[in-house]
Amino acid sequence: MSHSLSPALHRAGYVAAGLDWSYDAQRVPAGGLEAFLGTLGADWRGLSLTMPLKREAMPLASAVTDRARLVGAANTLVRVDDGWHADNTDLPGAVAAVRERYDGPVASATLLGAGATAASTGLALCELGATRLRLLARDPLRAAETVAAIERHGAVDVEVLPLDGGAVSGEVVVSTIPAAAQVPPLTEAVADAAVLFEVVYDPWPTPLAAAAAARGQVVVSGLDLLVHQAALQFVAFTGVPAPLAEMRAAGEAALAARGGVAG
Repeated sequence: MSHSLSPALHRAGYVAAGLDWSYDAQRVPAGGLEAFLGTLGADWRGLSLTMPLKREAMPLASAVTDRARLVGAANTLVRVDDGWHADNTDLPGAVAAVRERYDGPVASATLLGAGATAASTGLALCELGATRLRLLARDPLRAAETVAAIERHGAVDVEVLPLDGGAVSGEVVVSTIPAAAQVPPLTEAVADAAVLFEVVYDPWPTPLAAAAAARGQVVVSGLDLLVHQAALQFVAFTGVPAPLAEMRAAGEAALAARGGVAG
């Protein structure tokens, strides 16, 4: 997670809250999470996880929250007396990110991409009221795990179509695909949506985000998602309220230093 803005957000939060805590990036290879956890001393309070460790963490936890079980992945481990408590703050973080920018209805939506992020944001859309979701995937055959996760939410109709041929529908479009895959026909295809939720925050703006902003659509950024999910992690780690404004400012500053600002 060397590219992540998470250290900047959490460190700023600790400073604002007056906590003498540290938060550092650690490179753990796939298949290595269990061994890594075995090296951690009692002073480690928790971990933020990226893929593929989000799914690897699930069987290693002594307790798993309902939302992590729903997604099938955990982005957060918190130390408890009998081991590690697994949670997923991506799902409620996505809900909060959308509602911060948009208070309208969400009856249906389109997801671009079908990986783990599509699963958590798809479930967030269900929490927001969506009963119809369309997944546009570069390889529809690989979308089965994501579809299964979304369908665990309950009464939701999920349709999977090819990314290069499927039509976009619904009030919200969520993009989980790289900026390099956002070709002009796709940027035009999302023009009728009320909201573009672009989970990528670096590089910024992506072609989709730039086109949506130029058209006056509501744009929810990957930084919005990162800040809200990190704030929930902050509370889980520390037990004190998250200083959201300071965490967001730190993320914006770190992103600006890379040459882009998500706002």
